Amino acid sequence: MLITGISEFDRKRSKIFIDEEFAFVLYKGELKLYGIKEQEEISEAAYNEIVGGVLVKRARLRAANLLAKREYTEHQIRCKLKEGGYPLICIDTAIEFMKEYHYLDDERYAISYLASRVERKSRKQLSMELMNRGIDKTLIDTLFGEAECSRETEAKAVRSLLKKKKFCGLDASYEEKQKMSAYLYRKGFSTDIIQNEVNSCQFDGEGS
Repeated sequence: MLITGISEFDRKRSKIFIDEEFAFVLYKGELKLYGIKEQEEISEAAYNEIVGGVLVKRARLRAANLLAKREYTEHQIRCKLKEGGYPLICIDTAIEFMKEYHYLDDERYAISYLASRVERKSRKQLSMELMNRGIDKTLIDTLFGEAECSRETEAKAVRSLLKKKKFCGLDASYEEKQKMSAYLYRKGFSTDIIQNEVNSCQFDGEGS
């Protein structure tokens, strides 16, 4: 295996290329430790020690530090580790370790996310936000079913937004109702629920 390139990753670390392909990121002091120089060979033993030892442990620690601060999805942790220049094998190993000890749990993340937002956002909006975070659509649909995200729950979310906007359907003009309805539709709420809540809500945001 030939070291074909070394370039700066940041002030302390360098990107290493082996046989013209990106391999991993190391601290500059580690280049000296492992004798890594451009156009010189790296032994299989040194490569395995770096990837299977140093970087696997470092990837686990990085993932643990991230999850100690707040919840992340598996997709988000993968992206963070990829940004850090970790090889795929190190990322997979770190992910499996975090999942095994329940530091990383997409279902737990999704349940918490929905619980804190279900009365403020539409099902469509929440589904898109979770999918953008890498949560599987099948899991999202299952959780919505278990949470019994009913029409009344969606209506409460609409009323919450109307209250925030200080919108009174009983006093609003036709144009004002149309504008508010369009806003709610873009949020992903059902047309019939929008129509009912926009027409009936009072200034305090509660239905009549």
